[in-house]
Amino acid sequence: MLLTGDKIRLLRSFVQAIKKFNTKFEAFIESHSGSEGMADGLNIVVCIKQVPETTEVEIDPATGRLKREGVAAIINPFDEFAVEEGIRLKEKYGGVVKVVTMGPPMAESALRDAIALGSDEAWLATDRAFAGADTWATSYTLAECIRKMSPYDLIVCGLKTTDGDTGQTGPEIAQHLDMPHICYVNKVLDVSGGKIRVTRMLDDGVETLESPLPALITVTKEINQPRLATLKGRLTAKRAAIRQLTLKDLGVDPKTLGLDGSPTRVVKVFTPPKAAGGEVVEGSPEELSDKILAKLIECKVV
Repeated sequence: MLLTGDKIRLLRSFVQAIKKFNTKFEAFIESHSGSEGMADGLNIVVCIKQVPETTEVEIDPATGRLKREGVAAIINPFDEFAVEEGIRLKEKYGGVVKVVTMGPPMAESALRDAIALGSDEAWLATDRAFAGADTWATSYTLAECIRKMSPYDLIVCGLKTTDGDTGQTGPEIAQHLDMPHICYVNKVLDVSGGKIRVTRMLDDGVETLESPLPALITVTKEINQPRLATLKGRLTAKRAAIRQLTLKDLGVDPKTLGLDGSPTRVVKVFTPPKAAGGEVVEGSPEELSDKILAKLIECKVV
């Protein structure tokens, strides 16, 4: 069929109109899907750690590490808030929550506890090559595990652990994965349009921040109230498959992991001596002020 000039111009106009419609329609879908979360839901990874249930633990004098044998273990209390927030975001925006930890085989019980609360998948990084890691080597191992767990939109970590108390592992994971991170998050305001908006607590106020996804956040205990596991959840957790990742699975240089990959070392760990009883002074207000001032001068405080 031979097209005349008028018909060709009309066809071109029609094609251009279709292109404009597609562009506007895609923009409409993107903006409106954001109000309900990501188009296919969020891929959320929650990092947890199993810690001793008590602070009364012994230190191995040879290695400087905690003796965990025979000590009851639980999910790090700060990580419970991370698990809860991951589940709440899944309930609001759809998606999946994957929980991961690094540790010995016994750490599987912490993962099952997370499954009982509502997490969908559990991954355990376990290998003798991972032992003795400081926060840098631990974060590198977890980052490599998360790569294997891809895709991921958001990584949620607890603020810190009760056995280490450094608060370093979360931000270091973000560094290894080359992604933005926000610490001290006390509220997730919105996740839409490929971005997350949160508030975080500071010493002198509260900040509202926005970050593109994928991103990592560490959350405070003010962000939510962790739920209790249901009977159905515990039965699900009992049957759940725990996916294990070893050095062979990660395929990285063993010198970058564990004790060999740790730039810091625990030189000495000890329990500080109990404080001795203080000195009690008596007398009138004038006498007390003179005695206290004399003691301060004696101690070279003033």
